[in-house]
Parts: sequence; structure tokens; C-alpha cells
Amino acid sequence: MKAAFMYAAGDVRVEEVPDPVLKAPTDAIVRVVRSCICGSDLHPYHSLPATPEGTTMGHEFVGVVEDTGSEVSSIRKGDFVIAPFAVSDGTCEFCREGLHTSCLHGGFWNDPGIGTQGGQAEAVRVPQADGTLVAVPGIGEDSAHLASLLTLSDVYGTGWHAARTARVGEGDTVAVVGDGAVGLMAVLAAKQLGAEQIILMGRHKARTDLGREYGATDVVAERGDEGIAKVRELTGGRGVRKVLEAVGHLPAYEQSLGIVRDGGTVSRVGVPQYADAQIGWPFFGRNLTLTGGPAPVRGYIEQLLPAVLDGSVDPGKVFDRTIGIDEVPAGYAAMDAREALKVMIRM
Repeated sequence: MKAAFMYAAGDVRVEEVPDPVLKAPTDAIVRVVRSCICGSDLHPYHSLPATPEGTTMGHEFVGVVEDTGSEVSSIRKGDFVIAPFAVSDGTCEFCREGLHTSCLHGGFWNDPGIGTQGGQAEAVRVPQADGTLVAVPGIGEDSAHLASLLTLSDVYGTGWHAARTARVGEGDTVAVVGDGAVGLMAVLAAKQLGAEQIILMGRHKARTDLGREYGATDVVAERGDEGIAKVRELTGGRGVRKVLEAVGHLPAYEQSLGIVRDGGTVSRVGVPQYADAQIGWPFFGRNLTLTGGPAPVRGYIEQLLPAVLDGSVDPGKVFDRTIGIDEVPAGYAAMDAREALKVMIRM
């Protein structure tokens, strides 16, 4: 089968590798129907050291179950499934609390520690299949919902997590920092949860136009001090009650602190690319709350799935380019150059 590997910053290749096989009775083999490239995949694309053996890539996919281990009971061969970006058993204390990304027996894709490979491949071995995979009855490989279902593996659930951990509710003022796929999904989630004013901070018109479609009431293209001043102008000088930070770079975090109202909340779901940031007196003295983290999307799928299936929301619009597996290197380059918002891979 074919799978994508990264060997160094900017060096993505598609190679032939052996098909995955069952290794444990709790495993499943999934034939991938759709996968994609994530904004977080661009972090190693910019910074991965030379890796002679290469590392597999991708953590978002949907597909069809090809085989299951003897202890798998909730899914069967032929089921169409969504694979969240984290592996989880669904039974440990953290999974029961809805924190599947902290599963005691789980982990992430592309993790040698638990023997997982990446989702940018024609097939994937899925550990802890009962806890990880979500079957969606009635969905075929030509379904019109495939793109939106794929967002449930990561970006839609991550945007939802940002809004949920910030406790966005009816009448809230919210700012979303970042106009990537996760930022746009955070706009959608804030709208669904009842926010009255949603300010999207982004400078790419095609993306911010989609953000308006998802519920943004205002768009601020400025950054830094100028952007902070514009948001405060839109909020009577006080700032917003909730900030959903979907970038992961230090300037985005600093901008978030500049626009949040005293007593407000900053929820970070952009993977931080920095080790140190302000949480001293300028943070403490304003009674701010910092929350967020890796989204336990497995716990949100059943809640978000009905609106996707009945068409009342269409998160799949974040995919603006579709490619084949052989075109994955070009897909990375397109996203890196901001020529594509989010690239879907058709197998």
C-alpha cells in the first residue's frame, strides 16, 4: 500500500509499504477512504530534523473496516468508521470523564511507543478499536457527507473543544484568533453555543468569508497592537469575554491576552510552538482563566454527528482542495503557501 512519510522539514514522500496486519485482539484494520493534511502537520513540515528512517504522517481519517481482532465487539467488517486523532480504550477513568486524549492505554497516531502509523495512507491498523472508532451506519464511500464526517476526526471537534472549555454560552462575546480550519470550526461552535458577537481575527478573505458564513459577526485583519485596539473598539473598550486561540504561536497567545476582558477566558487549542508565555501578574491580576488543550474529540462525535448527517451544518466546507495519495507532497506545499485552507486526500 501507499503511505506518506516525512524525512526532514519540507521533505514529504509517498512510498510503498507493507499492508498493516492485526497485532492484538483489540485491533482493527481500516481501509482509508478519506484522509487529510492538518495545519498542525505544518509544524514538522517547517522544523523536523533530518530523520533517516522517516516518520509516517496524518492523524485524521475515515474509512471502512476490513478486519477486526477477536475481542472487538462494537464494530465489524464493512462498517464505515470515523477515526479520532487519538487512540483511546473508552473504559479507563479518563475516558469515562470525557478526557480521551489522556487515556491510560491510548496515545496518538505516528507514535512508535504504541506502534501506530499515520492516517495519510491507504490502510491503518487501529489499536483499541472498540474505544477509538465510531461507526456511522448508512454511509457509503460515495456519500455527500464524507468531507464533513472527516472534520469530526479532528478540526470540528477541536473547534468545539475550544468553545466548550471556554464555556461559551448565550449572549457571549467571543474572539477567534486564527482563520485556519480549526479557527473556522471554533466560529461555528461558538455560534452553535449561542454567542452573540463573534470576532474572527484573520487576514485571508476567502477564509474569513467562510467564517462569516459560519457565524462570525466581525472580521479583524489587523494583528499585534493594531488588532488588539480594533477588537477593543468593537467591544466598548473592554475586550471579549472568551478568546479561542487556534494558531499555536506566541504572538497569537499574546494577542489573545490583549483582547480578553478582565475576568475572561482564553482557550488554546492551537498546538503551542513555544515553551514560555505570560502567566504572571499581568495574567493573574486580571482574574483570567486559561484553558483548552488537545481536544478529546472521541467524546464529542456522537453529539456533533446528527447535525452533520441532517445537513444543518456543513463543516466540510473547510476542505478547498482534494488530491490523490500520490499528490500529498504537493498538498503540503499548497497549504504551506496558503494556496489551500485544508487539503483532503481521496484514496
